[in-house]
Amino acid sequence: MELGIKNKVAVVLAASKGLGRAAAETLAAEGVRVVIGSRNKEDLEKTAQEISEKTGSQVIGIPVDVTNAAQAEDFIAKAAEHFGQIDILVNNAGGPPFGPVESFDESQWQAAFELNLLSTVRITRLVLPHLKKTGSGRIINIVSMSVKSVLDNSVLSTSIRMGVVGMAKMLADEVGPDQITVNNVCPGMILTDRIRSSGIKKELEAGMTEEEALQSRAKNIPLRRIGKPEELAALIAFLASEKASYITGTTIQVDGGVVRSIF
Repeated sequence: MELGIKNKVAVVLAASKGLGRAAAETLAAEGVRVVIGSRNKEDLEKTAQEISEKTGSQVIGIPVDVTNAAQAEDFIAKAAEHFGQIDILVNNAGGPPFGPVESFDESQWQAAFELNLLSTVRITRLVLPHLKKTGSGRIINIVSMSVKSVLDNSVLSTSIRMGVVGMAKMLADEVGPDQITVNNVCPGMILTDRIRSSGIKKELEAGMTEEEALQSRAKNIPLRRIGKPEELAALIAFLASEKASYITGTTIQVDGGVVRSIF
């Protein structure tokens, strides 16, 4: 399927690894010019070079801490200056720690708010003027399946990311006349470093190997397997495309069927 996004420009956050990297690589494979951002300059530059060599698309890395307002503003300014436009924004950030409500103090709640909600609002506000010039802008937020279904010990992620979903729904109404779409994607159990560290922590502590732990977690997934980052990235590429021009204000999970709600 021709997605109609060749030569467009995408900004992808937290893209030196994991889901962000998969999104950047999939977009680049479709001919999109990509600006990737993350905190670690060395990892970022390495990733940009690898994606560019693999896809043949132009990919640049610009270091940024999205919780820092000045850095975020400088990042978007440099991205727009380098390619002359921004057509697609993929908001992404590492998730907050897992634990019960009483285990987190106010500083941890504040950190989660700044990383997972305020950064999304900040980057979106900075990019909107550029998207309005395109007549077909796209905003895609990577959130969590915790906004669709209860996920044990995910109080920080659930609380904060629900704010992202609410903001996105309101924004979709506001920027619809500019033909900008705003959507959220919810990764389920996708094999990333975060899943390897915290997602299967209980199983590893119980003495299971990583392979055994992943197989155990997959038993509760209708497809009986852990997802691949590129499977989530495929949805992101579609939502960024011309083919998805009438889809906005939605929150779509990529979870192998694990969310049991009907709506």
